[in-house]
Amino acid sequence: MNKTENAGDMLFNEALFGLAIVAFLLLLVMEKIKPYRDFSHKTNKESFVTNTTAFLVNNLILTVLRASSLFLVAQQFASYGLLSGLDNGPVKWLLAFVFFDLAIYAWHFASHKFETLWRFHKIHHSDKSFNVSTGFRFHVFDLLLEIVYKSVFVVVIGVNAYLVLSIEIIELFFIFFHHANLRIPNEEAIGEVIITPSLHRTHHSTLRKEHDSNYGIVLSVWDRIFGTRKELVPENIGLDLIEAENFIQLFSLAFITELKIRKLLSWIPKGKK
Repeated sequence: MNKTENAGDMLFNEALFGLAIVAFLLLLVMEKIKPYRDFSHKTNKESFVTNTTAFLVNNLILTVLRASSLFLVAQQFASYGLLSGLDNGPVKWLLAFVFFDLAIYAWHFASHKFETLWRFHKIHHSDKSFNVSTGFRFHVFDLLLEIVYKSVFVVVIGVNAYLVLSIEIIELFFIFFHHANLRIPNEEAIGEVIITPSLHRTHHSTLRKEHDSNYGIVLSVWDRIFGTRKELVPENIGLDLIEAENFIQLFSLAFITELKIRKLLSWIPKGKK
């Protein structure tokens, strides 16, 4: 790929990202006008400020570390991947999208099942509100590990790193969509194909047995295939013992496990019944 093609791909990705931000703003307005679930003004304000701060600081850190360059390094080794023999075109792009969506499903599943990954991913679940800005609420270490994982994907699947970045931005549209605090018309039918707010709302339930479900990002078929789909209305959103009212607390929570908190609570003398 020559420099002209690289520049074209970069401009395309920048345009896609711009559209994703426009979608974010539209969903933000829509959920303000007619939210599906009412959260207190304080909860919503803390959520939005913390989530957008996390987005800005995380991206600043990732830019300084030049983390996205891992994709371009990975591209140098992608010529032996599964799809490397296919000509660039709709078939290759569609297959890359499906494989990428499956790979992110697997990563999301692993982030809930392995304590080392969960300590960072739980930051996303610590939001006591559920709104479009929750799609920004991630720990920077979670994002760094995911970039490494996605770089491996570039090598194994054998696709252009810029294509993976394009797919990632397209998935960002869906991340904003399924975090929106909205009631979607014909949501049950739509949920047979893609992850909807009601399905992902279950994923943000306070109860572990409920939020260990619906791991899909775009396609809902993976949860059907692997038996991780749940359809229910969660009573509460967030995590019982984990709270963060600002970015500093959000960053620090990754180093405080629920097990440690429960151990500390067990040392507090209980009153007589």
